[in-house]
Amino acid sequence: MVSQHTYNVEIVWTGNRGTGTNGYRSYGRDLRIIASGKPEIDGSADSTFHGDADRWNPEELFLTSLAQCHMLSYFHAAVKAGVVVTAYSDAPTGTLDVNSDGSGGFSQVTLRPRVRLAPGSDTDAAVRAHEEAHRLCFIANSVSIPIHVEPEIDIDEAESAS
Repeated sequence: MVSQHTYNVEIVWTGNRGTGTNGYRSYGRDLRIIASGKPEIDGSADSTFHGDADRWNPEELFLTSLAQCHMLSYFHAAVKAGVVVTAYSDAPTGTLDVNSDGSGGFSQVTLRPRVRLAPGSDTDAAVRAHEEAHRLCFIANSVSIPIHVEPEIDIDEAESAS
C-alpha cells in the first residue's frame, strides 16, 4: 500500500413523524447526507420500500458511485493512452435481488458509458482505456459483484467537419 485516505460523511434521519419508529409505516425514511463543505443531499429509501421517490436512495447512489469512479478512472487511462475525450455520459443499471426475509443485494451492474472522442483519436485505444479504468476504479475494486462495461465510442464529427 502506497497511501491511505479516510473519507467521512454524516447521515441524519429526518423522518420522525412524532412517534419515532413505533410502527413500520409510522416513520419516514427521509435523511440528509452531509459532507463538510459540500451541498447536502436529500436521501430516502426507494419508493418500493416506503421512501420518498423525489429523494436519492442508496441504490441510486451505489450506481452513481460506480459510474462516477469509472468515468474518472477512464479519464486518467485515456490521458495515459493519448485519447482525447470531448464528451462523456453513462446510464448505469443494476439488478437488486431481494429475498423473502427482506435481505438482498445487487447481483450485477452494467455501465454504459457513451464517449465522444476528438477527431483522429484511436478508438481501439479508447476501448482499452475502459478496461484499464475498470481495473483502476476504487469503487469497482471494493465490491464483489460483476460489473459489466458496455462502452459506446464515437468521433466528434462536429469538430472534424471544421
